[in-house]
Amino acid sequence: MAQPAQIGFQNAASPIMEELLHFHDHSLMIIFLISMLVLYIITLMMTTPLTHTNTMDAQEVEMIWTVLPAIILVLIALPSLRILYLMDEINNPYMTIKALGHQWYWSYEYTDYENLSFDSYMTQTNSLLPGEFRLLEVDHRMVVPMKSPIRVLVTAEDVLHSWAIPSLGVKTDAIPGRLNQTTFTTSHPGLFFGQCSEICGSNHSFMPIVVEATALPKFESWTSSMIT
Repeated sequence: MAQPAQIGFQNAASPIMEELLHFHDHSLMIIFLISMLVLYIITLMMTTPLTHTNTMDAQEVEMIWTVLPAIILVLIALPSLRILYLMDEINNPYMTIKALGHQWYWSYEYTDYENLSFDSYMTQTNSLLPGEFRLLEVDHRMVVPMKSPIRVLVTAEDVLHSWAIPSLGVKTDAIPGRLNQTTFTTSHPGLFFGQCSEICGSNHSFMPIVVEATALPKFESWTSSMIT
């Protein structure tokens, strides 16, 4: 989850989020170098104006400011396209879970299990246990086995919602009458918090998402308890 006064991304909890963090650092370094180059040129022009005809109209200068931006765009586009492909690629998911957005809570249906579905409401402040987080905790978490590819089918019953968990690199719109899908693989056990990131009404900020990643034996015992 986010930490107080945090200005960067949350720690990565999935391979996709790790790729997104690497791409962010890669792009940020390019932006930094461009900014330093522009600042250097502005400073140079303020101190020693470049008004000489041979300098301002040189073909070499025009070639540089045409080719260099093209190279920079390629350096940004190639890793970006790679990550987009990885985010859309779904190969043999371990299980499929349907997430249905309501005003203002989420419903989950484990399609690989019979009669395994539940609603997930935000835990009220006066019902929080020690160590639980206000406005982020729910009464029923979405439990998944760690290090297993999970496919999530996302839709909505009433208005637009968005199923988003920053630490997993997941954000998918929930649209009434349309079925979107996303996939994620947790890299370690833990609790991963998210919220609806679409303005869906007066209680938009009160429909959190909690994914609990556990070891496979613990997940199987959880499913047995939920079904029975």
